[in-house]
Amino acid sequence: MRNRNIVMSALLISLLGAGCSKTALDITPEGTPTSGNFWKTEADAVKAANALYEQFDGEEFYGRGYMWYINASDDMVTGRSNAQAENIKNFNKAFNGGSYTRDQWKMRYIVIKRANDIILNVPKITMNEDLRKRILGEAYFLSGLMYFQLAYNYGDDKMGVPIVDRTKPEETLIPRAANVAANYAYIEQELLKAADLLPYFNELKPEDYGRAHKTAAWAFLAKTALYKKDWANAEKYAALVIASNKHDLVKPFKQAFTIANNWSPEYIWSALSNTRWGSILPGVMLENKGWGKYNGWGYYQPTKELYDSYEPGDQRREVTILKTGDKFLFWGDSVVYGSANSLTGYQFNKYMEPFGYKDGTQLNPDGNHPTTNLNVPLMRYAEVLLIMAEAKLMQNKNADAEINKVRARAGLTPLTNATMANLKRERRSELAGEWSNRHFDLVRWGDAKAAYAQPLHHLNGSIVWPARNFDPAIHHIWPVPQSAIDNGGGIIKQNFGW
Repeated sequence: MRNRNIVMSALLISLLGAGCSKTALDITPEGTPTSGNFWKTEADAVKAANALYEQFDGEEFYGRGYMWYINASDDMVTGRSNAQAENIKNFNKAFNGGSYTRDQWKMRYIVIKRANDIILNVPKITMNEDLRKRILGEAYFLSGLMYFQLAYNYGDDKMGVPIVDRTKPEETLIPRAANVAANYAYIEQELLKAADLLPYFNELKPEDYGRAHKTAAWAFLAKTALYKKDWANAEKYAALVIASNKHDLVKPFKQAFTIANNWSPEYIWSALSNTRWGSILPGVMLENKGWGKYNGWGYYQPTKELYDSYEPGDQRREVTILKTGDKFLFWGDSVVYGSANSLTGYQFNKYMEPFGYKDGTQLNPDGNHPTTNLNVPLMRYAEVLLIMAEAKLMQNKNADAEINKVRARAGLTPLTNATMANLKRERRSELAGEWSNRHFDLVRWGDAKAAYAQPLHHLNGSIVWPARNFDPAIHHIWPVPQSAIDNGGGIIKQNFGW
């Protein structure tokens, strides 16, 4: 795999190991190099850049982790009897302190710590200038991305997440930012610096595929602006991605979720993976025990609500969802989907391509860490188009061009004077089961309370998940992990109501 060099290098860097001391933010990796024994050569800078990605192999990073929060949406149910997971979906604070969400905070602050070390030290190293710029760009990008993922999950107008002053690395007791707006302003600064320093993806060498690049920074600038309701800048940054002419939609839709298209024009940012390292999400969503072929985990099963939400003739539905009786390729054979384990009668189909190869050649032999050669998308060009469309609609502008480009690939007729209702349906149909985060879409649109007041159903119409009580004053964000509170020296405060 082309991403092997980044992945394996990161795993082998013991001096930048994943362990942490018990500071307020748990952000100081054990064995962190000092100025006396590191930060001397170009090779040191490359090792430090590689270590930025090391946390991404964590089971609860891009494997499950925040997917437990996305699982709160009406698109899926947990899939297996699991008290901790059920409490998350039901907004019951008893889950906080459990392992599923405990490390989300800590792991991202580890990446931020490593990014800050690079930004402080790499400018002092004598090295190739283009390489220096790329490495600094990677650090700014991943700092911004980690803060973004922390901010919208844990921050609101009452409190943001802590912002580490990189010029004072000795400080560990860091209070929460005044509000999430302060976080978004900082994230924008980081990502703008990243965009200025980074090359375009097509300017990277193949062995560097998977590293940060310019349009990824613009895309997350657009999404940050969307989340802060800064419609003009959401449109502006999405327009930069589009105007770069570096991206396009892969056709047909199913090709966007194949190993061969890991680096297609639709790729903007993904969870880097191979048969030893990366996102376990495909294996997590696979049928529990994988029909005796592989150790599928059986989580995150689609609902009838999601299946029925697609327009007639929408080609995305069958690519996204397997239902009882559907044919698909598994272990080299054409088989018919059926499950004695699925709570809904459905399974997500988007990430099934690696399981179609004979003898599991595209899978991690260790089913306890079920990574595959498929890079799970975190940001696709289709989402950029829909960010652009939403930003335009919120400014009373016409967004037909962007929406219809996405619809055309799905085999749907064009719309005239598309509305926010159309946009909401397109985001759901296009991005279901992805890290784009249907749950937070419902929260930010003000639709979560009504959606979650309805039960969720099996293919046969029976209720599989009862109606839930979503309180917008509390459940619009998630509780800060209890470990961060416990290690915070009284400085890190919990979110209201949790």
